Amino acid sequence: MARQLDVLFINPDSSAKAYQGLAQVYSAVEPPTWSLLLAESCRAKGFGVAILDCDAEKLTLEQAVSRIGETAPRLIVMVVYGQNPNSGTTSMIGALALARAIKADGGHAPVCCVGSHVSALPMDVLGHDCIDIVLLNEGVYALHQLLAGNLGSDLGTTKGIGHKRHQLPTLNPPQDIVPQARMDIDLPGYAWDLLPYRKKPLDLYRAHFWHAGFDHAQRTPFAAIYTSLGCSFGCDFCMINIVNRSNNDDGIDASHSRGMRYWSPQWVAREMQKLAGLGVRTLRISDEMFFLNRKYYAPVLQQVIDHGFDFNLWTYARVDTVREDQLALFKRAGVNWLALGVEAGNQSVRQEVSKGSFRDVNIREICQTVRDADINVISNFIFGFPDDTLETMQETLDLALELNTEMANMYPCQALPGSPMYYQAKRNGWALPDSYEGYAFLSYECQPLPTKHLSSAEVLAFRDRAWHTYFTNPAYLDLVERRFGGDERCNVEHMASLKLKRKILGD
Repeated sequence: MARQLDVLFINPDSSAKAYQGLAQVYSAVEPPTWSLLLAESCRAKGFGVAILDCDAEKLTLEQAVSRIGETAPRLIVMVVYGQNPNSGTTSMIGALALARAIKADGGHAPVCCVGSHVSALPMDVLGHDCIDIVLLNEGVYALHQLLAGNLGSDLGTTKGIGHKRHQLPTLNPPQDIVPQARMDIDLPGYAWDLLPYRKKPLDLYRAHFWHAGFDHAQRTPFAAIYTSLGCSFGCDFCMINIVNRSNNDDGIDASHSRGMRYWSPQWVAREMQKLAGLGVRTLRISDEMFFLNRKYYAPVLQQVIDHGFDFNLWTYARVDTVREDQLALFKRAGVNWLALGVEAGNQSVRQEVSKGSFRDVNIREICQTVRDADINVISNFIFGFPDDTLETMQETLDLALELNTEMANMYPCQALPGSPMYYQAKRNGWALPDSYEGYAFLSYECQPLPTKHLSSAEVLAFRDRAWHTYFTNPAYLDLVERRFGGDERCNVEHMASLKLKRKILGD
């Protein structure tokens, strides 16, 4: 008899509610990074693993439940984590819907959740009747211990999990995250071979529209990888470090777990070699802070050059960590896009939410320096910080229009679970979303934070108006046409014609 599958990692589909009409064509479909990492880690320990990517395959709940029944795993793990800061929370939309459908179908395998939202609010997640177990932090060692046991009587002695004890949610003592010295060993790679595909590997995944130069034909195959985990900083609005959490005390936020861990350049080159062999050219380096420590990024980029991978890459940097003398190396390695967190046009507003960690740099000069190296800039802006007024948000929009970068992301400020701002909002009684959809930037239910001066509706209306102003701006459209072509300009114009519906705006 074939051995029973130990664990099925599921990437739930929340795209329809999180992205509205943009989900059909314009939103990216990214490989499930943490499902891939956890699957390979468990497989290296001898466990039988599989991945079900409901997002990539666009499975209905009925189809997903049927597939789960066919695989009959000992443990079902919903991996609620994504590349955007809010993805862990918004992924709960699809995770809960599927977990409820599994229970309604009479499935007997325990349903487990892991991810950034789970690490932020483990007791809340465990409070759902359809969730049996939660993994705290990244869950690597807790998962190994779970699978080595009976998933029953030994739950009480497994560190790093929460479970139901006499039907009441309870958290066990915390478990460690993978230390730097064991990154290559205990997170040995990505289980690329477990992903679904239509005709060739990774063809169900598509790059962000702009990453492919606004050319739909260049969006697949696509992949995304980390070369490091975490961030050294602790901005109020960010929760990415919450997956490093190893403390069960109340009120623990992402700033208490800041820090970075790196895989070796050899590990990174091996994973990139696999992807190149699978025909991938469009590749995202998902590190929160890739352009930070030359000791780590320089060997990685040099290996890309030496191997001749010919990737179209994009990476992240802070506006105050860009080094002009390193941009030529980035460009030679194929980094054609660099994302910069500009955040706000008003320096005092920006520093208030970044704990003053941003050095006072000339953002205009930084953007021009990057573009002089023939690297496109993705500028990221946030509207609705606690000190924002209509005037300061207009400053942010004015700066965006002045910079006129090849891409701009515009977010409404959210007190994301796990961020310092979330607990600040709770302490101050600020209105928070009453649904997971409310945390999705592009959803109908989106409910950003009010500021000291503006309502949530005023913030969201300004953000949506700013986005439309930017992407219909003749100067921007002329830039797209010069840089990428006339067809690509038409593609952007079509994207800008799509209007999001917003509940709090009366749609």
